[in-house]
Amino acid sequence: MSNRSSPTVLAWLPAAVMLALAGNVAAQEAAQPAPAKAKNLSTVIVTGTRSDSRTESSSLTPIDVVSAKVLQQTGTTDLPTALARIIPSLNFPRPAAADTADTQRPAQLRGLSPDQVLVLVNGKRWHPGAILLNNGVIGRGSQPVDLNTIPLSAIDHIEVLRDGASAQYGSDAIAGVINVILKKGAAGGDVEVSGGQYSAGDGRQWQGSANFGIPLSGDRGWLRFALESGNEDHTNRAGPDNRSPAWAALGVNFRQGDPSVHSNNLLLNAQYAITPDVEFYTFGHFGKRNSTSPAFFRYGINAPTPNNPLIAGVYPNGFLPLENADSRDASLVAGLRGTVDGWRWDVSGNYGGNRVRYETFNSLNYAYLHDFGTTPTTFRDGILKATQQSFDIDVAKDFRPAWLPNPLTVAFGTEYLRQTYSIVAGDLPSWYVGTSGKSGGAQGFAGWQPANAVNAARHDVAEYLDFETNLTDKLGTSLAVRHEDYSDFGSTTSGALSARYDFTDRFALRGSASTGFRAPSLGQEYFSQISSLFYGAGALPGLPAGIYNRGLVPVGSPIATLLGAEALKPEKSKNFTLGAVWNPTDALNLSLDLYQINIRNRIALSGAISTTTPSVVSYLAANGIGNLDYSSISYFTNAANTRTRGVDFVGTYLADLGSAGTLTTTLSANYNQNKVTSVKPNPAVLGNLGVSFTRLNRQDIKGYLANSSPRSKLILGEQYDIGNWGFVGTLTRYGRYTSYVSSLASYNPALGIVDQTFTPKWILDLAGNYRWQGWTFTLGADNVLNTHPDKNIANNNNHGTLPYSTFSPFGYNGAYVYGKVAYRW
Repeated sequence: MSNRSSPTVLAWLPAAVMLALAGNVAAQEAAQPAPAKAKNLSTVIVTGTRSDSRTESSSLTPIDVVSAKVLQQTGTTDLPTALARIIPSLNFPRPAAADTADTQRPAQLRGLSPDQVLVLVNGKRWHPGAILLNNGVIGRGSQPVDLNTIPLSAIDHIEVLRDGASAQYGSDAIAGVINVILKKGAAGGDVEVSGGQYSAGDGRQWQGSANFGIPLSGDRGWLRFALESGNEDHTNRAGPDNRSPAWAALGVNFRQGDPSVHSNNLLLNAQYAITPDVEFYTFGHFGKRNSTSPAFFRYGINAPTPNNPLIAGVYPNGFLPLENADSRDASLVAGLRGTVDGWRWDVSGNYGGNRVRYETFNSLNYAYLHDFGTTPTTFRDGILKATQQSFDIDVAKDFRPAWLPNPLTVAFGTEYLRQTYSIVAGDLPSWYVGTSGKSGGAQGFAGWQPANAVNAARHDVAEYLDFETNLTDKLGTSLAVRHEDYSDFGSTTSGALSARYDFTDRFALRGSASTGFRAPSLGQEYFSQISSLFYGAGALPGLPAGIYNRGLVPVGSPIATLLGAEALKPEKSKNFTLGAVWNPTDALNLSLDLYQINIRNRIALSGAISTTTPSVVSYLAANGIGNLDYSSISYFTNAANTRTRGVDFVGTYLADLGSAGTLTTTLSANYNQNKVTSVKPNPAVLGNLGVSFTRLNRQDIKGYLANSSPRSKLILGEQYDIGNWGFVGTLTRYGRYTSYVSSLASYNPALGIVDQTFTPKWILDLAGNYRWQGWTFTLGADNVLNTHPDKNIANNNNHGTLPYSTFSPFGYNGAYVYGKVAYRW
């Protein structure tokens, strides 16, 4: 653990300066007008810089600015899907029948973990979701932010920083930053209704949204609302069981596709000028999303191989358990900002939280039914909750030292961050096991047991210092350093150096080198999920008959610690980027950026550790665990080091065709390669006990941390506007990716195939719109060619019932046709 000699003093030193400045605000006269700035030919950015004049075209690091108009043209109603259709380095798979992953789908940037990208809203840290992904999906083991909590109708534009930014923003920014900028001001508004369905006849969707503002006290402030309500029916691409004609005769009983979802969102954004130099601002959000996704079908007594005979009195023909997640998000940011003697200051408080309540419908508990003669069919499985609160002070000023030809921006600040995580156990029937040997727990999704219940918290104090200037008219540079002190693992310091040299007005080289970190999430430290089973005498050698648990346990639990678990350390990264920006003409903009990201101490789920061998039983008993109630455990561990290499390309051309309209062409591409460079050796205690243990299995090493996301992605977009008409076409190519088995011994040798590599696919989206007196009418189709990914090989398709891979980057629903009507003022 790092030395923690004086973090508190360092943290509150900037705060003391800030308070001193704020105390003089009331005595200040109106500030003199700032010198007129040269006209910017590009959008002023606020991400990755604390200068108030840096633009997209002059950025020192690669950044994409995505407007609300471009987001709306994607046709989708959810934010991560829209971004994935615009930014090639972003991946947003659509897993199905994957428990919690269906509720809060993970998004990846540059093929890294979903929790290695930082999400900001108006520059403030957005809260993570309560769900930890512990199934076989992209992002396994992560506790990511749920981007779907941010309504599209509230967004003015989004800045996506494709570079490590821990030195500016702290934890999670290893892969980059997504900063959502909300609409502001009292003027303007819009109302929109959209609807559509898939060509297969299912997945019908509708959404209504409104965004409008009202003035406060004349021109002193404004209040802006965004409201959304929507509904999505589930889709199903499952197939019949192909083991024999008798199985196939039962029809399609499984479900593989998108869950059914009903959601409501309300977002408020407001600003009010208290004095000419001080303004109050706030924005807040409340959202509710209720989703229902399927588990695996349980066959009844009519199957060729009958199921448990207890099913006959409840579901004689079998049943499909349905997992319901009631997810609620709430957030509120409030602050004061202003200027005094040229200093720009910002003091804010931030609260955000996510609570997910789980229920299982259309299910039963065999053990409960056996012991009590009846069983519920609806089970309350428990509640997950994650919150964060922060207090931030940010100060910046542009100095004009005589020894520099351009202003020097100096910024410093501090942050206090507190995070909590809790699990509330489900009702008894949801996890009851009994001693009959019958399968216990709600079928499909067993509830959290009292042993899983936890209520954890931690805090962090951070300080940062930034410098940014143009050393010459051609050379721009920035330097940033940030120190963090977490109460659970100690302190860490990150730094970043960026530079850009403009050889001409049209050609520049840029590069950056930085260190970064990601603090282990509280979910990774404290989440647990176990299943229980009654074992009769002799079933577990060396252990008496009884109920035994298996599954994921907290890294700090006594049994995990005795079996080699260690307190989680932060992931540490070294990021390098080198790129070029070229504007050969006013109409053509090109950029190319190479990057490498080395990450140490990647956090991942370990393999299972058997606790039933005599040596382990004796060892645990000698260390105070005499009443062993586990048959096997797994835990989170700093398992591996990884290397990510890639290249991003973005090209845009605007053709003015005069009376024939305008044509905008965008070509963007990403190539990304992840590799596990080393895996930590097994804990010595397990070797001494003779336990066979795999810290990371083959599927993790080659798949989840490497090649289960497309290595390449190319997007060609065309937008043609003439008069009141507009037409948009997007052609996306997803490169190959591979699904790996966990070990070479875990597949069926009779099938002769181990892994499956999926071939590249092209997806075409088309839309046309007509504008008339504030109205816009849109008709469009996504995936108009009805392209599907390759079907799973026999080794991976569960007897044909689940034909598609959860790793597909564009899903497997097929063509989607939609219409929109919008009115804007």
